[in-house]
Amino acid sequence: MPVFDFKNTPQDAKAPVCTYTIFRTNESVPSPEQPILVLDSRGKNLKHHSCGIFTNPVKRTAFEFNGEDGTVSADILQIDARFVSLLKWLGENHINVRLSGAETEMGYAVYKIREIAFGGGSKLSAEDGFLQFMIERLLSSNAPLEEEEDEDKEETGDSMKLTSIQSITDFMNCAGRTLPDNIRLWARRNLAVARSHEVSAEERRHAQRALSIMMNVQWKSNYFENIDVDEARRILDEELYGMERVKQRIIETIIQINRTHTLPAYGILLVGPAGTGKSQIAYAVARILKLPWTTLDMSSINDPEQLTGSSRIYSNAKPGIIMEAFSMAGESNLVFIINELDKASSGKGNGNPADVLLTLLDNLGFTDNYMECMIPTVGVYPIATANDKDQISAPLMSRFAVIEIPDYTPEEKKIIFSRYALPKVMKRMGMHEKECILSEEGLDALIDIYKNTSGIRDLEQAAEHIAANALYQIEVNHVDSVTFDGSMVRELLP
Repeated sequence: MPVFDFKNTPQDAKAPVCTYTIFRTNESVPSPEQPILVLDSRGKNLKHHSCGIFTNPVKRTAFEFNGEDGTVSADILQIDARFVSLLKWLGENHINVRLSGAETEMGYAVYKIREIAFGGGSKLSAEDGFLQFMIERLLSSNAPLEEEEDEDKEETGDSMKLTSIQSITDFMNCAGRTLPDNIRLWARRNLAVARSHEVSAEERRHAQRALSIMMNVQWKSNYFENIDVDEARRILDEELYGMERVKQRIIETIIQINRTHTLPAYGILLVGPAGTGKSQIAYAVARILKLPWTTLDMSSINDPEQLTGSSRIYSNAKPGIIMEAFSMAGESNLVFIINELDKASSGKGNGNPADVLLTLLDNLGFTDNYMECMIPTVGVYPIATANDKDQISAPLMSRFAVIEIPDYTPEEKKIIFSRYALPKVMKRMGMHEKECILSEEGLDALIDIYKNTSGIRDLEQAAEHIAANALYQIEVNHVDSVTFDGSMVRELLP
């Protein structure tokens, strides 16, 4: 049972009577046992689904619906602290809703609220499904602190996506408290600009676009749930052959996260020859953390503005790659995979793009020139890759825990080719196991051909070439299978 924090007592008998108590919960899936709100059902004959509107919008204390004997009003007894502002908004705008609930010892426990657009009521916003978007956002947030519920501090002010000014305004009024303080204040200022007729149409357009981008990102806390260590190990074994030392370092990081429930202070820098699976390791870590990921290819970024965005004074202004990554992910907790960190260059003379990453890596917040707002980065986990760590500046190096990725031995390459690379290619081509066979002599010849190359990319390309040749012979020469010996491998591969 939730613990109730306070009960309001009316001082004016003529004022709407506040009947509810507020409880705090961080449950993300409502149910009759963990409801959104509870109605007084005594003598009300509330059904499983009840349609009506919230009344007394000043105090949000009742739900009014049509009963068998006319209009019936049921007082709200209890309400989840996260939904106080939303119910006030629904009441003030006379939004017709359908409640789904169940009779419990507490009363009629409501666990679902849906908008209905008939019966003379107006829709909450121009966006279909906006109410469900709002409820899902509220359920994924934490209960507000008690001081945030002071009625003198009511919030004022695009998809599901939030794009229209109306839907952004509705969101600010109903769920503004789910935003970090600085973003909430920023949103109010930009909303004022987007509505103003005292600024140019260009300024209004930029303000609305920035609001749409920012409001569609779910700004999460930096709290991380426990990660299953056994599952993490299974994913690493599935993605990587050998590399026990590398796997141990990653598992150590996972255990640290489980102990502190926050990300480590340092990201990971994977250093090793090309083709040794550095990017594959980064994707595996993102999969273990169950976070969306984005990649930054530093070899193709030659201007810091590509990362920081351009100022709104330009008509073609746009956010930078980093802000766009948050927008694409739809949330603030994500893995940034920074490829080829050692190839970052000063480019056009406007500064070094690699230096822009310092603010991202410090977890103190990142400022995008277009958004004109400090973006929280506490939920960002950076994983960088590099071939030569000596080319990376000392300030950047100090932001990472370095993991050296060794090249594979000839014996490891044999196992990787025969157990992983070739079977994977054959499966993709729809070939059976016995249709393409590599003899021991053929495998030795293959490894000898690529003895002076690092990594396994050449082996993967060789697997593609050999399997394709076997398939060709099966179809053209009408043979059942092809076995490659040493001479055949040397003749086929360059």
